[in-house]
Amino acid sequence: MAKWINTDVLDGALNVTKTGTRLCVCNAQPATYADAITNYKLAIKTIAAGDFTGPAGGDAGGNSRKITVNQQAGITVDLGGTALFIAVCDSVNSKLLLVTTCTSQVVTAGNTVTIPAFKEEIADPT
Repeated sequence: MAKWINTDVLDGALNVTKTGTRLCVCNAQPATYADAITNYKLAIKTIAAGDFTGPAGGDAGGNSRKITVNQQAGITVDLGGTALFIAVCDSVNSKLLLVTTCTSQVVTAGNTVTIPAFKEEIADPT
């Protein structure tokens, strides 16, 4: 028998990410909520469900599903450094929900940064 998963299961996982309320630009890979919002934070932006698109059909085909975190522009940089990671956090429950890499870029305190749109995709089981 082939492996299969209902898209509702995949969408359920993606919808948890959509509960994120903070988008953090970090200078190191956060492993905890505190890492993302305090220890490694260079910039932070409040976000809501409307800052995501999806869940929708994924790019991997089959039953894969994805969400897109929409571009966020004009985020004030709080601390200068090299941006390496982007984190989605749930500030209500103090949870780190998603970490992804970004193009390495030096940012300066007081300037602004734009986070391009990026996606989270979950593929069919293999």
